[in-house]
Amino acid sequence: MGMKITYSKEKINPFGGLHVSDEIITKSGVYDTISHHLGERNPQAKYGYSDIIRSLLLVSLSGGDCAEDLTYHLRPYLSQIKKFTVPGADTVLRAQKELATEKEKAQSHSGTMHEFNINMKMNRLLVRLLCDLGQLKQGADDYTFDYDNQFIPAGKYDAKYSYKKADGYFPGIASINNMPVYIENRNGNSNVKYKQAETLTRAYNLLEEHGIPIKRSRMDCGSFSREIVSVVESHSDLFYIRAQRCNDLFQIIKQITHWETVEIGAKLYEVASIEYAPFGGTKTYRYVISREPNPQRQGDLFTGDAFVYRAIMTNDRYMSDVDVIVFYNARGESERLFDEMNNDFNWSKLPFSYLHENTVFMIIMAICRNIFHYLTNFISTKLDCVKPYYRLKKFIFRFITVPAKWIKRAREYILKLYTDTPYHFVVT
Repeated sequence: MGMKITYSKEKINPFGGLHVSDEIITKSGVYDTISHHLGERNPQAKYGYSDIIRSLLLVSLSGGDCAEDLTYHLRPYLSQIKKFTVPGADTVLRAQKELATEKEKAQSHSGTMHEFNINMKMNRLLVRLLCDLGQLKQGADDYTFDYDNQFIPAGKYDAKYSYKKADGYFPGIASINNMPVYIENRNGNSNVKYKQAETLTRAYNLLEEHGIPIKRSRMDCGSFSREIVSVVESHSDLFYIRAQRCNDLFQIIKQITHWETVEIGAKLYEVASIEYAPFGGTKTYRYVISREPNPQRQGDLFTGDAFVYRAIMTNDRYMSDVDVIVFYNARGESERLFDEMNNDFNWSKLPFSYLHENTVFMIIMAICRNIFHYLTNFISTKLDCVKPYYRLKKFIFRFITVPAKWIKRAREYILKLYTDTPYHFVVT
C-alpha cells in the first residue's frame, strides 16, 4: 500500500527563526546605521542599501548561497518578514555595483602590472558596525591585530594567474578577535609584500579613527620586510612576525649552546632566544627560535643538522619563549576565519566579473558574518540550544529551521512557532 499524502495551502514558513533573528538585528540598529552611512540611492530606487545588505544576510541565514536564491527559492518565506519587502536578485547585484570604487594599478620594477581595489567607505561601515554592536570597544587596550593574504580561486574576467597555480584574487584581510576589520582586494599576480605597508597603514589608521588602539600585531613571513615592520611597529606596542630564513641568521643560530626542551601542543621542541639585526642595520630584535627533529632526517641546508628551525621576530622582551610561540601559533584561528568566509559566507562564489565589484561583495559578506556572530552571542545568553561558537549550518538547524506562521488575534499579528523551545526569551 502506497504512502498517503494530503495538502494544505496554509502559509507555513520553514524558516521561522528568521523572524526572530531579524527582530534582534533590527533592534540593534544595524539597518539604520547602514542607511545613514551609505546614504540614499538614486530617487527612482525602490530599495535602499540597508535592504540590499539585509537581503544578503537573510539569504545566508536561510542557507542560500547567491542573490538568485532570493528570486527562485526564498522570496515566499522572506516576504513574510514584517516591514520588509524582498528585492529581486538583479536589484541586489546592481546596488552592489553602485558601491564599487575604481581599481588602482601600479607597475613594479620587474614590469608586473598590479591591480588593487581600496574601498574605504565600505571598510568604514565594517568597523563602525563592529563598534555599534559592541564587538569592538573604543579605547580598549588589549586588542591583537592579525593580517594575512588569502588566495581565492576565481575564474573571473580580470582575474590574474597566481603562484598558487590558478587564476584568482589575493585580498589582504585584517582581523581582531577573529572578526574581519579591513579588507583590501588585489589581483592574483601580486606578491603579498608588494605595497603591503600602504595597506597596513590604511587598516591601522581606520581603526585609530574609530578609537580602536592596537596592543599587539601578528603576521606571517609575508610581512617580513623593513618597510612593513616599520609600519607595524609604529602602530602597535608589540609585534610578532615569522622571520624569513637567511644564512647570517643561521650562522648565529648554530652558535647557540643552550636549548630548553618544552612541550607545545603535545609535541616536544627545543627553544632559545637571541638578539639579531635583520635588515642590515644596528637595531636588533628578539628572535625566538624553535627547532624539532626533521621527520625525514634530512640535513638542513643552512645549519647542516637534521632539525627543522622556525623563528619569530618580536620586540616583546618580557614574554617567555614558550608563551611567544603559543601566542603566535594562535593566529592559526585566522585560517578558520577564511574557511568560514569561503564556505559559510560565499567568498568562494564571487558573483561579479571584476575585482572592484567583488570587493564590495566580500566586505558585505564580512559584515554579514560579524552580524551573525553578534546574533549567536546574543541568543546563546538566552537559550541553551545555541552556542556562540556555532557555525552557520549548525545555527540554521538549531534555530532558523522551525515551522512558523503569522496569525491575527485582536487586531494584532502574532508569530506562531511549532516548537517548545522558548524563542520569546530572546525578543522580550
